[in-house]
Amino acid sequence: MSDFVKLNNETIQRSELHRKIWAIADDVRGAVDGWDFKQYILGILFYRFISEYITEDFNRSEHESGDLEFDYALTSDEEAEQDFRPDAVEEKGFFILPSQLFQNVVKSAKENENLNIDLANIFKAIEGSAVGFASENDIKGLFEDVDTTSNRLGTTVAEKNKRLADILTGIAEINFGKFQNNDIDAFGDAYEYLISNYASNAGKSGGEFFTPQTVSMLLAKLVMDGKTKINKVYDPTCGSGSLLLQMKKQFDKHIIDEGFFGQEINMTNFNLARMNMFLHDVNYKKFSIKRGDTLTNPLHRDEKPFDAIVSNPPYSIKWIGDDDPTLINDERFAPAGKLAPKSYADYAFIMHSLAYLSSKGRAAIVCFPGIFYRKGAEKTIRKYLVDNNFIDCVIQLPENLFFGTSIATCILVMAKNKTENKTLFIDASKEFKKETNNNILEEKNIKAIVDEFRNRTEKEYFSKYVYNTKIVENDYNLSVSTYVEKEDTREVIDIKVLNKEIEETVKKIDELRASINEIVKELEDE
Repeated sequence: MSDFVKLNNETIQRSELHRKIWAIADDVRGAVDGWDFKQYILGILFYRFISEYITEDFNRSEHESGDLEFDYALTSDEEAEQDFRPDAVEEKGFFILPSQLFQNVVKSAKENENLNIDLANIFKAIEGSAVGFASENDIKGLFEDVDTTSNRLGTTVAEKNKRLADILTGIAEINFGKFQNNDIDAFGDAYEYLISNYASNAGKSGGEFFTPQTVSMLLAKLVMDGKTKINKVYDPTCGSGSLLLQMKKQFDKHIIDEGFFGQEINMTNFNLARMNMFLHDVNYKKFSIKRGDTLTNPLHRDEKPFDAIVSNPPYSIKWIGDDDPTLINDERFAPAGKLAPKSYADYAFIMHSLAYLSSKGRAAIVCFPGIFYRKGAEKTIRKYLVDNNFIDCVIQLPENLFFGTSIATCILVMAKNKTENKTLFIDASKEFKKETNNNILEEKNIKAIVDEFRNRTEKEYFSKYVYNTKIVENDYNLSVSTYVEKEDTREVIDIKVLNKEIEETVKKIDELRASINEIVKELEDE
């Protein structure tokens, strides 16, 4: 499927998702705070899709064995326990009884006086099915944010049940077909949509912005360009996992041997990332999503190095920095001789990624523009990166691509196997399509950027491939505007033509004044 077709499908699927979410919001509005409501939507979306996933898988297996009438949803719990549970958890990482399936629960949701308790028990049972198995840590706490007994849903059991039934029914009506065949990151997209509508109460920490799908696509294409095989992919600040999943979507034909790795500090996002892996048919054996502070407690030391790293770390957030004297001796930060400033953690994430990058790998990181020209410790770290020829490319993106900030962000591409002491600069600030709320990257925009990244042909007002000595001469300034000349779009004025037009205008004024004087004289003579 072409990228263009995918983007068209994305638009249709996204519109359907947003329409249904808004319809559900109308049903519960005034009762559940928008930010809390988000948790119920995402959790129950996940519940629906794992129910359909396990049902489709069991049905397919039985149909292939000759029982064409088999339907797992109609099977008794006793039969399921005996025939399906033993192998299901080992293979899929979890198990759901037929009576616990979303499609069965939603049928009687509106009449079920114990709905909130039943759902709570079902979620506990799904998580509990993995206890003692290799998938336990991947399943544990997935439904932690979906508290069906919370007073946020209503003060009485009846109120709670009505709102839960409304959400279940609304989600049941969303037409996704087979989820793994969808082109959007439904969870990440729903997350972004809900943030955009409840931003005033979101309580998000500064600098965190969901990565749009087209930007994720660009990062994936950049790290994989020219490669047919990588060992694994890593996102040190993985959020809902959309960057990792874009790697899967874009490069199914490539071999990603060991799977997908990520770390996330926020509990909700950590749960979303794990949900997203399951929903996109990534087996628990093929991913490792861990929760913790990447900078102070990295949890994938034993997994490095990685051939592909994609990341959109939070922009210029505070971190402990040199308040922890041990960090300067950390293998990730020590080579540069300086820690990122306490007020700006950007280069801490960059140095972390560099340390985890393999000798043949490539990292693509979304960055705040200020890190490319600020002085002090950040300049010292830039010097280290340039002098050691780790910086492959800096790309200026258009403004207003990300919800929540209109800043024109950049992409930093790093590699350890460069053959030339040169750095590519691309000004892609005009490569976008304007939409109502945000600009977007179209297929042609992504292609233009990736083609230039690959070919390095240098195009006027678009790209420049410079020797690193030039960067040194510019005091290690890595701003794209320092190297790529901006096109002067101001109207060119021909001074000779302008003077002639002025002369003609003055002549006409003089003629008009003479005519007026004649009329006045005639009136006076009368």
